[in-house]
Formats: sequence, C-alpha cells, structure tokens
Amino acid sequence: MQLSLHADYALRILIYLGTHPGRLVTTQEISSAYGVSKHHLVRVIHTLAGHKYVAIQPGRSGGVVLSRDPHLIRLGDVVRAAEPNLRLVECFDAKTNTCPITSVCSLKGMLKEALTSFLDTLNQYTVADVLDRGGQRKLAGVFVNIASVNADPRRPSTSGPVHKESTRRSKAASKRDSPAPSPWKRSSSPAAKATPGEGRPPRPE
Repeated sequence: MQLSLHADYALRILIYLGTHPGRLVTTQEISSAYGVSKHHLVRVIHTLAGHKYVAIQPGRSGGVVLSRDPHLIRLGDVVRAAEPNLRLVECFDAKTNTCPITSVCSLKGMLKEALTSFLDTLNQYTVADVLDRGGQRKLAGVFVNIASVNADPRRPSTSGPVHKESTRRSKAASKRDSPAPSPWKRSSSPAAKATPGEGRPPRPE
C-alpha cells in the first residue's frame, strides 16, 4: 500500500507546524522547506482545516497554525482524513465492483482486516511522538539549513533534481486526488472530529 501525496503532505505539514509551535506559517514557507508544489499544499491545508487540525488566518500577514495539541493528532486519523482512496481493491466499493467472485471470495475481509490494522497501528502514534525525544530540535535544524540554502543569493534559480521530481509528482497527484494557537496542554483524550456542515475554510496565503 502506498499513500497518496495528499496524505503524505498532510503529515509533513503537521510535522512542520509542530516544529514551529504557536507561529503562523505561510504556505510558501512550507513549500520551500519541502521543495514541493505550493498549489498542492493549499489543497492539503484545506483538507486539514476542514478536519480542524489546522487554523487558517487569511491576509498578507496570515498563515496557518496547528489548532490542536500535537498529542491529540493521531497519525492514523490524519491518513484516514487525507487519503482520497482507501479502497485497496475493486470489491471494496460495491457500486463500482465488477469482480465476479466477490460473493464467494474471502480476500476482501482479509484486506479490510489488514487495512484496519495499518490504521490502528498508526493511531498508536501522534504528531507529538514524531517531535519527541529530540525530534523537534533535529527537524528544526534541518529546516533552518534548508532556509539558509534557499536564501543564498549564489543559489541557482532553477530547482534541483529532488525539487523537480517532487513538483512533477505533486502535479500528477493534483490531477488524481479529489479537491478538497496557542501553547498546548498535554492531553490524552481522543482527537475531536470535524463538525459536519461548517463553512469552507479561508484560502491560506
């Protein structure tokens, strides 16, 4: 199983915001840090905002910030919210399934069990776990180095191979995927789910 870039970037955005707690971060800053498409990140941020993982402040001085304590953001929940397609095989969707052996095949149940186990394992960890044990300090150091390189006037204007590949994959994923702050107190309560029917979040800068 391979996660889509939409889910991959959702996790990366939360990690970046967790590394910069309480600070409004622009989409461009995250795009530069990871060398990925800003356009795609905007779509991912809207998904995260719709599930109340981040808050968006519009305007020139605006940005995005975590709206939950990192200890309350379970990785499996994020993947479930951001992954556009968790149907591992055709028979997972009864409306479009054309497999003739579905009624007598036990594979579907086995795959569902495996998928549930995958998400349950991820839900044993939170964004805070990624940042704990020196992770936040190490990540912050890497992001500082990237920012220094990006700010170097001697740096070529063209992107390197990694950036080009990330951008190419982002564009491909954009076609495939569906559109879509304050100091924290440690808590172990389950992450709250988004309230249905709420308005679309403002567009991040």
